[in-house]
Amino acid sequence: MNGIGKRSGVFPSVCPLDCPDQCGLLIHKENGKITRIEGDPEHPATQGAICGKVRRMAERIYDPARLEYPLRRVGVKGEGRFERITWEEALRTIAGHWKELIAEHGAESILPYSFYGNMGRIGTEGMDRRFFNRLGASELLYTICEAAGTAGYKYTMGGSFGTDPEDTVHAKLIVMWGINAVSTNMHQVVLAEKARRAGATVVCIDVHRNRTARWADWFIPIQPGTDAALALGLMHVLFAENWINEPFLREYTTGHEELRRHVRQYDPEAVSAITGVPAPDIVKLARMYGQAVPSFIRIGNGLQHHDNGGMNVRAIACLPALTGAWLHKGGGAIKGNGGYVAPNTNALRRPDLREKPARAVNMNELGRALLELDPPIRSLYVYNSNPAIVAPNANKVREGLAREDLFTVVHDLFMTETARYADLVLPATSSFENTDLYHSYWHHYVQLQEPVIEPHGESRPNVEVFRLLAAEMGFTDEALRDSEAEMIRQALDAPDNPYLTGITFEALKRRHYIKADVKPLFPGQLRTPSGKIELYSAAMERDGYPPLPTYTPLAEHGEGPFLFIPTANHHFLNSTFSNNGKHAAMEKEPKLVMNAGDALALGIADGDLVRVWNARGECRLRAAAGVDVLPGVVVSQGLWADAEGKSRAVNALTPDRIADMGGGAVFFSGRVHVEKALP
Repeated sequence: MNGIGKRSGVFPSVCPLDCPDQCGLLIHKENGKITRIEGDPEHPATQGAICGKVRRMAERIYDPARLEYPLRRVGVKGEGRFERITWEEALRTIAGHWKELIAEHGAESILPYSFYGNMGRIGTEGMDRRFFNRLGASELLYTICEAAGTAGYKYTMGGSFGTDPEDTVHAKLIVMWGINAVSTNMHQVVLAEKARRAGATVVCIDVHRNRTARWADWFIPIQPGTDAALALGLMHVLFAENWINEPFLREYTTGHEELRRHVRQYDPEAVSAITGVPAPDIVKLARMYGQAVPSFIRIGNGLQHHDNGGMNVRAIACLPALTGAWLHKGGGAIKGNGGYVAPNTNALRRPDLREKPARAVNMNELGRALLELDPPIRSLYVYNSNPAIVAPNANKVREGLAREDLFTVVHDLFMTETARYADLVLPATSSFENTDLYHSYWHHYVQLQEPVIEPHGESRPNVEVFRLLAAEMGFTDEALRDSEAEMIRQALDAPDNPYLTGITFEALKRRHYIKADVKPLFPGQLRTPSGKIELYSAAMERDGYPPLPTYTPLAEHGEGPFLFIPTANHHFLNSTFSNNGKHAAMEKEPKLVMNAGDALALGIADGDLVRVWNARGECRLRAAAGVDVLPGVVVSQGLWADAEGKSRAVNALTPDRIADMGGGAVFFSGRVHVEKALP
């Protein structure tokens, strides 16, 4: 601890959630306990505004259900019966099992499974990666969230580099494309409101009339998975009506002439038939986009969770080049900005500790990996994630977790749905109890978290647990003994990222957050092979993709008549907060939003309980029939755990196929049947 564990006062902090905003916080304490959490009004990007989830974070920290000490399973997997043990017993048991497995089956029989339940870089991709590299375990491919879109954007723009969000107050047209920003990127909404007061128009393109769609000036509903077609239709009009910046295209892009010819086939009428967007609206939007200076597109995560998700993002990412929007302050696009603040990942993760390559497991295929991989996975170590709820094809995941011969360890704050299947459960610290390095994937600030409160019970941070496991395994590598401060220094020593120049651990201790030294992308060189925006990508062609943005329809797969979109809700973040009674009460209950015409045809009235199913599983949700989705589309919001007598885990329905690029997930390309549930 840094000596403030028991003190009263107000202390700087960082929101740890997997959210682009990554707010600066002020933690109010009395006698060592958090009494209030508020936003830091001095933080330039988040300016004191925080969401209700974070405002009520102390309820999560002090939840009576929080784990306090290590546990060993004494019941059947999934039953949730455990007994208390010591940390020494837990560490000795884990190391003993793993030594036996390595001797008999090799280190690849062990698989780590994690994600960004806490966005601190030292705890999520520091000592953990070092340890599993040294162990020689199977590697996990971190693909469940933004992998497909990141790949598509990188082919076009060279990496996760976009507009500075603070500049978007200057935009005159803001397009929220596939992002429910009111619920998932609230500070982009705050900035858009400032722009709107200065005359900007906000357009929302989405499959669901969500909170952002209702807030926007113009909502354009679209058929799921057809975003690339709409982007190509807009390009058709921009070229045909000469709403383009020819000098920008000549100087800063490759393939604009090929693209000009290519998009002739995507006329408004043809695109309307694909997307469900009326042809006059396509023309209207294209003209608005062509005339607005500057125009800005916020590209969301939703549209990339399709079979064609990478190409959806790739196509949208081409639009700012046509109008030269990148030349104007606040113009361009944001898919992600993580490239500006990326640390030295090799220094952080230390891949050199791995003696030989190991097999890689796509985290979207966890169920398959646990049930079908040969040679089998014999031990699973889960941290910063809850795959029994968040992974696709959840019933298969749970079937794999239920294997009696699978030695499973879960390190978490709560007895999650995944932890109920574990052999050992370890109590984790919250972010407010740790030292860690944070950087946003939206704004340009690097932030330091130092401990604000004492660890809860016997809970320990990831970094400490992996240091202890390394010692128990007999590993003597210096890299496995580094302190958090040493690891942060190593991560910030990033010669390949000039934007981090001058940002050091010592400077962050003084200032808590520092903005990366980011310059406008243009004039300048991108990190694409050509150094330009690649409208035509030879790299994509070499990798087996169409070199120009192209619409590919979703595969039918014969699973049901409705496309099922299980998207985020307002009061949860994936499964985080879903166990909190107040958050669940604010969301009331899980619903299935469907078109009134579809509901009428099935004899379903608004408010009826419905059964939603396919070959992978089923769940029961409350119907919300109306005009918030197009015919043939059904939407649920939030990851709700099954309750007694209630089947609500929507990822039981989602496919574990892999998207077109990056190994990404296809949560939104599943199909389902719907019927009125029997009483």
